[in-house]
Amino acid sequence: MVFMADSERAAKLALENNIDVGLHLNFTLKFNGHVESKSLGDYQQSIASFLKRNKYCQLLYHPSLRKQFEYVYSAQHEEFVRLYRRPPSHIDGHEHMHLCMNLLVDGLIPKGSRIRRNLTFFPREKNTINRLYRWTIDWFLKRRYICTDFFFDISPISNGQRLRQILGLAKVANVELMVHPGRPNEFMYLLGTEYLGVTSGVIKAAHSA
Repeated sequence: MVFMADSERAAKLALENNIDVGLHLNFTLKFNGHVESKSLGDYQQSIASFLKRNKYCQLLYHPSLRKQFEYVYSAQHEEFVRLYRRPPSHIDGHEHMHLCMNLLVDGLIPKGSRIRRNLTFFPREKNTINRLYRWTIDWFLKRRYICTDFFFDISPISNGQRLRQILGLAKVANVELMVHPGRPNEFMYLLGTEYLGVTSGVIKAAHSA
């Protein structure tokens, strides 16, 4: 994220350690870092008020917010380039709002970018309508952007069979596995021998690879 309290320090660490970094677009969490433009904060809050109204608002196109979405997206991209001295390796979003309808319809993310797709679910994990919607959006994304073949959340960690299924797919396809080190159970799992063991036969690579 950019325009947040720890954005400057995070960028410094990434540059020092040559870490592959993507832009985590933020349309719903109030910026708490240095923001020179009052318009940026106001526009983001207008967008957040709309998107957070209910869980279905991101599926709707809001024509009156076109200017605000374009401004907030462009400002975050420009700030990322300033901090990291290069474009992002990929683009995703807080609460997956990079897939909200205003961004997709107006094509704010440039064609050919590496972008995170919808979360992938195995049969019976989501209902048919939910899965059909995700498939439709992913079909559109793959025509315009570079996406992985699958995108899974590592949770629930306790479901070892599910994780083995995911890693099995990773041996024959490009799979992104989402992990939140800020969650104590996921952080400890990443540091444990079990995770190293189950992923030992899987080729790992960064988005820019």
